[in-house]
Amino acid sequence: MAEINYLLIILSALAAIASPGPATLAIAGTSMSHGRYFGLSLAAGVLTGSLIWSATAAFGLATVLHTNVWLFEILRYCGALYLLFLAFKSLRYALSSISISLPENQKSTLKGNYFKGLLIHLTNPKAILFFGSLYSIGVPSTAQPIELLSVIFVVGSVSSLIFLGYAFLFSNRLARQRYLKSKVVFESIFALFFGVAGLKLLTSEIGK
Repeated sequence: MAEINYLLIILSALAAIASPGPATLAIAGTSMSHGRYFGLSLAAGVLTGSLIWSATAAFGLATVLHTNVWLFEILRYCGALYLLFLAFKSLRYALSSISISLPENQKSTLKGNYFKGLLIHLTNPKAILFFGSLYSIGVPSTAQPIELLSVIFVVGSVSSLIFLGYAFLFSNRLARQRYLKSKVVFESIFALFFGVAGLKLLTSEIGK
């Protein structure tokens, strides 16, 4: 392969990023419960994490993490514990008697949501594997730095479209009204998915 396969990269990124996962679930839940700006701030944090891993993989640093098992394992356990923490928060929120009305009444902040999104993505070792495989499949080893930057830009554009799109989609009035009426159901689902993802991350051999 002598040229960058942009079509393959775009299709792979769309399939992987748009599929349900911790980041997309967090964006959807935050957008519905706290509103558009809070959802966008969390999505911006996830996007930042995505760009960091993309640049890391493009310039070969992901290989360093992948070959140093102890670093990879630390990241895996941190990510799993954080997902279990999110599951606990969602479950506690589902069982609480607190009624939800306006985003202004929530304790969340835009800055806090941004760092929450960033932490979700930076502690997800699957992101390393995804971006590492993406660049190894669609980018030739002879690619120049300017070409690698173009791939980072393309993948970043796809990520922006999906993550920010999720925030806009789930913050619309209809989605929020349904959430307000079914808080227990939605938060229970989020708790289940976060919990399963965290336990799967703890028990799986992702690095092998």
